[in-house]
Amino acid sequence: MTVAAAPTERSWFGQPPGLTVLFLTEMWEKFSFFGMRALLVYYMTKQLLMPQAQASMVYGLYAAFVYFTPIVGGVLSDRWLGRRRAVILGGSIMAVGHFMMAFEPLLYGALACIALGNGLFLPSLPSQIGALYKPDDPRRGRAYNVYYVGINLGAFLAPLVCGTLGEVYGWHYGFGAAGLGMLAGLSLYIAGGRHLPPEPPRAARQVRSERGRTGGAAVLILLGVGLAVVVFRGAYEQVGNTVALWADQGVDRRVGEAFSIPMTWFQSLNPLLVFTLTPLFLAFWSRQAERGREPSAGVKMALGAFGVAASYLLLAAASSLGVQASWIWLAAFFAVFTAAELYILPVGLGLFARAAPAGMAATAVAAWFFASFAGNLLAGVLGALWSRLSPAPFFALMAAVAGLSALGLLALSPLTRRVEAQGAADAPAPAGVGQV
Repeated sequence: MTVAAAPTERSWFGQPPGLTVLFLTEMWEKFSFFGMRALLVYYMTKQLLMPQAQASMVYGLYAAFVYFTPIVGGVLSDRWLGRRRAVILGGSIMAVGHFMMAFEPLLYGALACIALGNGLFLPSLPSQIGALYKPDDPRRGRAYNVYYVGINLGAFLAPLVCGTLGEVYGWHYGFGAAGLGMLAGLSLYIAGGRHLPPEPPRAARQVRSERGRTGGAAVLILLGVGLAVVVFRGAYEQVGNTVALWADQGVDRRVGEAFSIPMTWFQSLNPLLVFTLTPLFLAFWSRQAERGREPSAGVKMALGAFGVAASYLLLAAASSLGVQASWIWLAAFFAVFTAAELYILPVGLGLFARAAPAGMAATAVAAWFFASFAGNLLAGVLGALWSRLSPAPFFALMAAVAGLSALGLLALSPLTRRVEAQGAADAPAPAGVGQV
């Protein structure tokens, strides 16, 4: 018989210990990923002297392919490699790519290595979350929000460490620190392997015929959600691109007379707010659930997209003042932006993972990230408009893009509620966690 982890094994946030292993692995992986990303645009424009439009397109293409390769990686993980080997192999390739970034002639090869390794790593880690719980465990849905804290804890530390090393001591020191972070994540994953669910038998990886009869409709609904998320990502991903450029050129970052806030530090504000706000939101949603009033995943995601639109309207207002905006405007943007983000990104990841056919969890998670691929391509195209528009109309355009996505998600919310219900009914039992 298979049972969920015993209550005595609970760890952080009252979750199974395996979630802590995945949490810490993802934290260090995102430390490396966001540490490099915090420096990338500045490195290309300041060190390699690329024109802004070219740097934005390179950034957009790289960010897009980071989310394209998981489509292939998810299939390889589910059908051949298994999730554990996919995580270890993918993480090792990514570490090599980060260390290659320390050498200027290897820029494009390094970006390719990181994208390829990420294809194996990215879908294989979160696809293990569901198997830590019984299908009816109320913690199962919100576990993805806890996992998302790990993502953002790494993203918070990355600009402070890698960004500061890159700006103060040299770009290559920052990239080297990112590579060390990836190695730390791999070490933690290997050491904590006993707490993770074993690989499912190969027979269990085949899609059940009874799921196949109802899965077609679910796929179409998730496709619609994915298209709306593509549009959303076009605005969302400007944070590491044009918003970063505006922080450098259009924001007065002085505090007093002697200190100016480093531009990369603002990129830590978003993840700082994520792990500050997440426990509050989880408690709020738990109280709503007890009263039968918790919004469905589709409604939450629509609210999140509307919130991101509101955050860009703040930037449009700040940049229309005619002078350098106070850094307080940028801090206010990140506060609204982050609260909205918590309603859409971890919720969407959980929706796709819970709706996955049996044995195809990594592939379903990869499909969620495929929307990020297309969205990052769109973000690169939109980012190239930065040189043609002044900041105020550009940010107003980003607000309109996010608002369009919100309307699409709201229209789809009755259908996504059905997908949630079907996923809960068909979810498999935990795969070997705490077997007796």
